[in-house]
Amino acid sequence: MTQVTGAVSKMDRRPFKLKLLALVSVIALLPAAANAAAGESEQTFGTPSDLPFTLSGSYLSGRLAGFQKDYGHAAAFFEETLAADPSNTMLLERTFLSKLAHGDVGQAVHYARELEKTGLQNFLAQISLGGKAMVDGNYDEADTTLSKGRNGPLAQLSIGISRAWALYGSGKIDEAVATIDGLRGPEWFEVFKATHKAHLLFAAGQNQDALKAVEEAYAIDQGAIRVIDAYARILAANGQMEDAVGVLDQYDAQFRGHPKLDETRNILENSSVVPPLVTDPAEGMSEILYGLGAVIGRDGGEELSTAYLQLALYLDPKAEFAALALGNVFERIGQPDRAIDALMMVPDDSVLKREAEIQVGLNYNALEKLDESRSHLEALIKQDPSDLEAGIALGNILRAHEIYDDADAVYTQGLDSISELEARHWLLLYFRGISRERLGKWDLAEADFRKALELNDNQPLVLNYLGYSLVDQGLKLDEALQMIKTAVELRPTDGFIVDSLGWVYYRLGRFEDAVKELERAIELRPADPVINDHLGDAYWMVGRRNEARFQWNHARDLEPEEKELPKILDKIANGMKDAPATDAAKADTEKNGG
Repeated sequence: MTQVTGAVSKMDRRPFKLKLLALVSVIALLPAAANAAAGESEQTFGTPSDLPFTLSGSYLSGRLAGFQKDYGHAAAFFEETLAADPSNTMLLERTFLSKLAHGDVGQAVHYARELEKTGLQNFLAQISLGGKAMVDGNYDEADTTLSKGRNGPLAQLSIGISRAWALYGSGKIDEAVATIDGLRGPEWFEVFKATHKAHLLFAAGQNQDALKAVEEAYAIDQGAIRVIDAYARILAANGQMEDAVGVLDQYDAQFRGHPKLDETRNILENSSVVPPLVTDPAEGMSEILYGLGAVIGRDGGEELSTAYLQLALYLDPKAEFAALALGNVFERIGQPDRAIDALMMVPDDSVLKREAEIQVGLNYNALEKLDESRSHLEALIKQDPSDLEAGIALGNILRAHEIYDDADAVYTQGLDSISELEARHWLLLYFRGISRERLGKWDLAEADFRKALELNDNQPLVLNYLGYSLVDQGLKLDEALQMIKTAVELRPTDGFIVDSLGWVYYRLGRFEDAVKELERAIELRPADPVINDHLGDAYWMVGRRNEARFQWNHARDLEPEEKELPKILDKIANGMKDAPATDAAKADTEKNGG
């Protein structure tokens, strides 16, 4: 069975290698470049000083680094290529964008000015120059820079909202509002326009107009934290305290709350003055870049997303949501070291700091730094033993490393901190049950699984794990099979759970049924070595030996667990015990001339 344990997934740890396509001298760069990617100082980026520089080689290195989403190396290679070919505007653009995505905003601004001198319109360069003026407090200059032209919906919205904040900084409130109102684009413009109009009017003290604007944003998106936060604050500022609390209550009921909204609730209950979320023009520009950058990052545009988020943090170094979003992007592209750097930018006094610190601990684990990961998360748990998120994170890391006794202790510490178990606590019991099952403490494990089902009836992960474990031990077979059937009914497209049903049929000697379910599991999870191994066993037991060996070979090639590989190799070489005579076996024999 492939048991879904909720273990922390391992990020792609393949080292960065510059697989260059030309020139022996450039191929020689590979070891040095890989070392730099692994953590050497940025001074090692680009062609090492003891190797000859070649224009084509450096350009190809930059291209490949860009494909690998290693923006630091890409920027260095493009920069040295640009130095050799300074009139090449394509190289200038690539250097600028790579610098920006890497977070070298000061240098990116320099190259943005160079782009402007060429007359080449690049909206990110325009935004960068406008952002620099905004940070310097030169709002008229920022507006002039931002109004030079824009192409495409993303550029129009980014620049239009940024211009509005520059106009706000110059005291031109009506013109700022008109600029937002005048933006025309696709439907997704509207929530950004309404939200920023509300932010701007609230910051300007025009509370009633701000309320009208934020009501428009809320009507479009009732799940966005920043919209909910702004709506509650603006309602309270207009004397509608009961409605403000109601907005927060509704979000909590639907989405189980959020630390930032808890913070706002506390402000509403204890402060006579409710402050706007955004008061500074640079913060306003940062807000739109964060909002768009986070969305772009979820859709796979990592380079553009990181560029937006790096600019957002340049404009507002305390932009906690931008730091979290940037960390998430780096996590998704397999750069946990960069993710840690981004997450550490969340301010110490932010209510999101603890969430960021938990992610830091997970990223240490992704870097295969178990000791650092463990000590980091243990310190968080010591600060607040009732914080179940930190405990779950540490427990899952320990479980992923098969340190089950310590994982059991961590989950137990979390459960002991709970005065009364609620439905949401099923997960802790489930994880502890897995640890105890792996430790051979079956009675305790079964108790945890059954308690989890009391809290969350028919939870498919628990049904799957408990049902399979019972069958594996030959216990309560009828109940166990029904549990797994129920889990499959609840999650018919979960290949791991379908695999469980097939494997239970196998263990019960119902080989034809096993083949049917395992073939379906393979369709859902074709690249899982365990499911391929299971299907090979089932094929063998119904006499389909050629297909069995094919599946075992496939399982071997899919990098199974180290302890399973010898078993798979033995089956490939020697098969299994003779299969029973079945209709499928006879058909396979006839088909192969037996």
